[in-house]
Amino acid sequence: MLNQAITSDPVFEFAAEVRAGLTHPQQKELPSKYLYDDVGSALFEVISILPEYGLTRADERVLRRHAHDLVERLETPVVVAELGSGSGKKTRWILEALCRHQHTSYCPIEISPTALAMCERELGDMDSISIVGFEREYLDGLAEVAARREEGEHILVLFLGSTIGNFDRPAGIKFLRQVRQILEPGDSLLLGTDLEKPEPQLLEAYDDPLGVTAAFNLNLLARINRELDADFILDRFEHSVRFNHVARSVEMHLRSRQAQTVTIPRAELTVRFREGETIWTESSHKYSRFEIVKLANASGFRCDSQWIDEQWPLAENLLIAE
Repeated sequence: MLNQAITSDPVFEFAAEVRAGLTHPQQKELPSKYLYDDVGSALFEVISILPEYGLTRADERVLRRHAHDLVERLETPVVVAELGSGSGKKTRWILEALCRHQHTSYCPIEISPTALAMCERELGDMDSISIVGFEREYLDGLAEVAARREEGEHILVLFLGSTIGNFDRPAGIKFLRQVRQILEPGDSLLLGTDLEKPEPQLLEAYDDPLGVTAAFNLNLLARINRELDADFILDRFEHSVRFNHVARSVEMHLRSRQAQTVTIPRAELTVRFREGETIWTESSHKYSRFEIVKLANASGFRCDSQWIDEQWPLAENLLIAE
């Protein structure tokens, strides 16, 4: 069963955030969550299997190898809520391990209806599982899952891959504190974090030779055209990737190839671009394994366990709500 709780006016919210981001005085920017419309979600599924982008495969290896260990450390019965489920493919390992012990309620939380539908198709064949999806922002969806919990149930929140890396470090702590406020002591969070690695390897992962990541990034402008009646000409922009040594993050930008003016009627906005000016669309911060323990402590959790993939350094961290 798929239960979609849609925000009151997503187009209005999209327009407001586009207007705020493209009028930012220092650096034009757009929220990375809007990369994941139907087209963007499909393109990201392709990115996840590219040889240059090892993160998704590392995530799957860790979950496959250690799902049993994870489940043994949980207080049951447990409801699983996943923030940004994507297709749900890598979540199967955890759900299968849980279903050996109990009937499991799984609640994927996504802003993309396409991702929710993919998730239901991927996992709908599993026995002893109920799927209730929420087309919501992360915290809104998690709050609804928490409100529905039955007495004695615990919540396992999944925040896999490296989505926490889309936040800068102070914002990441703030977000995890907000997650913690929704949870109760003894609830848990499985947090995926991409670890530091050589700069050339990171840059290639976000700027693949086939240009799939470039298409994924440029689709954000195409989405603004489709949904807000804008007149971006995609050929006048190019995908650009850089490494921020201070923030320890990979940044994705869209660079204007020429001086130009773009109108976005539904955002009531006209934007001028200088040649070479960029729109900052995403950051992916990289961590050390020891930093995660401090991150957990600063946000009201205790780091119980860490599982690391050595082939593509990535950590899955089991955090327990204190």
